Amino acid sequence: MKKDILEKGFSKLCTAKAMAELYEANFKQVSKYVHATSRGHEAIQIALGLQLLPQDYAFPYYRDDAMLLSFGLEPYDLMLQLLAKKDDPFSAGRTYYCHPSLKDDDKPKIPHQSSATGMQAIPATGVAMGMQYKELKDLDDKTLKDLPFVVCSLGDASVTEGEIAEAFQMAALKQMPILYLVQDNGWDISANAAETRAQNAYEYAAGFHGLEAISIDGANFIESYKALEKVIKTIRTERRPFLVHAKVPLLNHHTSGVRMEWYRDDLEEARSRDPYPVIKQQLLDAGFSNKEVEVIENSAKAKVQSDFEEALKAEDPKPEDLFTNDFVPTPITEEKGTRAPEGADKVVMVDCALFAVEELMRKHKECLLYGQDVGGRLGGVFREAATLAQKFGDDRVFNTPIQEAFIVGSTVGMSAVGLKPIVEVQFADYIWPGLNQLFTEVSRSCYLSNGKWPISMILRVPIGAYGSGGPYHSSSVESVITNIRGIKIAYPSNGADLKGLMKAAYYDPNPVVILEHKGLYWSKVQGTQGATSIEPSEDYVLPFGKAWVLQEIWKQENVETLTIVTYGMGVHWAMNATEELGMQDQIEVVDLRTLFPLDEDTIMKSVKKTGKCLVVTEEPSNNSFARALAGKIQEECFKYLDAPVMTIGSENMPAIPLNSTLEQTMIPSTEKVKTKIEDILNY
Repeated sequence: MKKDILEKGFSKLCTAKAMAELYEANFKQVSKYVHATSRGHEAIQIALGLQLLPQDYAFPYYRDDAMLLSFGLEPYDLMLQLLAKKDDPFSAGRTYYCHPSLKDDDKPKIPHQSSATGMQAIPATGVAMGMQYKELKDLDDKTLKDLPFVVCSLGDASVTEGEIAEAFQMAALKQMPILYLVQDNGWDISANAAETRAQNAYEYAAGFHGLEAISIDGANFIESYKALEKVIKTIRTERRPFLVHAKVPLLNHHTSGVRMEWYRDDLEEARSRDPYPVIKQQLLDAGFSNKEVEVIENSAKAKVQSDFEEALKAEDPKPEDLFTNDFVPTPITEEKGTRAPEGADKVVMVDCALFAVEELMRKHKECLLYGQDVGGRLGGVFREAATLAQKFGDDRVFNTPIQEAFIVGSTVGMSAVGLKPIVEVQFADYIWPGLNQLFTEVSRSCYLSNGKWPISMILRVPIGAYGSGGPYHSSSVESVITNIRGIKIAYPSNGADLKGLMKAAYYDPNPVVILEHKGLYWSKVQGTQGATSIEPSEDYVLPFGKAWVLQEIWKQENVETLTIVTYGMGVHWAMNATEELGMQDQIEVVDLRTLFPLDEDTIMKSVKKTGKCLVVTEEPSNNSFARALAGKIQEECFKYLDAPVMTIGSENMPAIPLNSTLEQTMIPSTEKVKTKIEDILNY
């Protein structure tokens, strides 16, 4: 091994070791916020980090501070995060030590990730999928001498997570350029491998054909470096996935809050495998003198002490710093283009969305579409992707396995490499396996990376009850989705709005969920003909957060007036009810269009004018978005109200039954809304 590499590796290891020792010596001072260190894992981390290039992407986990040092970060950088300081380069004091996100030109790129106990495997694999797509479509950087690849770092305990299997499956199936580095120290927290794992990661990888794996001594720097050197060369040239299983000792606490002496019975054995004396001997064997080794050690300790003293003096965040970088600004702030071009055909709602996606794909090579059954054979179970694979190819429009977590979470990686994925969960009922990724990775990336890594993606979700879909194809889930901060949510009631919002979502650099009521797709439900629209022009965009006031009215003396606030199918129930009651001049209907951002100004202005309000939803109303909105309206408009703000939704039952009579009994209807209108007007 080249002496300069060995020397650099030793210096980084001494630095990481000195940091762990300093943190322990100053335990009370540094343990206000929880931290974990790489002690025992340093050799494999540094052996990898020294071989990565600025074009590579890395997803370290919470024990990888030695890896971060080998990327070129200073102890001071890491200590700013340790102490949650304002200038923490990763998150500005928002997240834990060794939870990095980095976009420096001279270092490997680190998209935001959560605590990385397995969830990071899907976003990391999404980056590899994005790299592969860009190479296929000639969107990659042709000036690079070495092709980039992705590293996903994992603890062995996390490999038992189901989402790991989804990532491995896709990497093996599509042969993506990714290295899964699994650091196996034999422990979860207090549970050891014998209690929790039927096999280690190397053995597990054998079940994924096309994922080559090796197992090495991760506490030996030279062995680790040379093994990784071969693996990395293979991935850069052959563009296929690898797993490296590195056996390492854990020589420090699980975290500062979970002390090793509370439960460990293997500490002496673990210390016998310390990577520090091994690499120190390797330096001496390579011709370094004891004096030279001592100088490196002392220099590392001095640097760590100096950086710590400086970090302690650094400024803390101010209260106002809480409110930055939840979203990045969108360029779409005004309605533009022609909503109803002369001579254009009237089309059903599903086709408005289809044509919008087709126009986007034709214009932007970075746009691609994937999900279950959206490929060429079927084009989506609602034909919402019909003909797209034939027009744009199987590389841009493709089927995924039944992997909602991967579908949602891979968009993190795709966005990180500059692509714009449009993905689909086949039914709202199927979104639950994807919620971990939507909540933990997608929604928080911009905020917790302090604006460095917003996720630009669109998640389409067919939603709602229609045609006896039964308990697994009929649910409404907006109350759960609206409780996830950091995403934008559309719920249109007609095709023109859907097309305009789809375009706005594409150009929005933030994550967007579009809830599309499948009962409105073809307007086959009686009374939903209003969901069909003249197809807007290609340049039509409709900004988020702009509600639409239907049948706007004037406040009249001695006449009871009402505002109905609703969205999606509720708009049609409300409009049909007012028409059948002959009350179009008494009732103002506010179509929200988007649930976040929410156009509160339009809502409150209408309610203050009419004096009464009904919120209509398809969800069961208890603990719902609609009930929360009703409470907000009551709070803002109390002195203007002539009656309590009321809601109507589905019956509060666990699921929508298959039988059509039971289904109709459960969900709202025009008749039920009519009755509720009369109740509130007569209050």
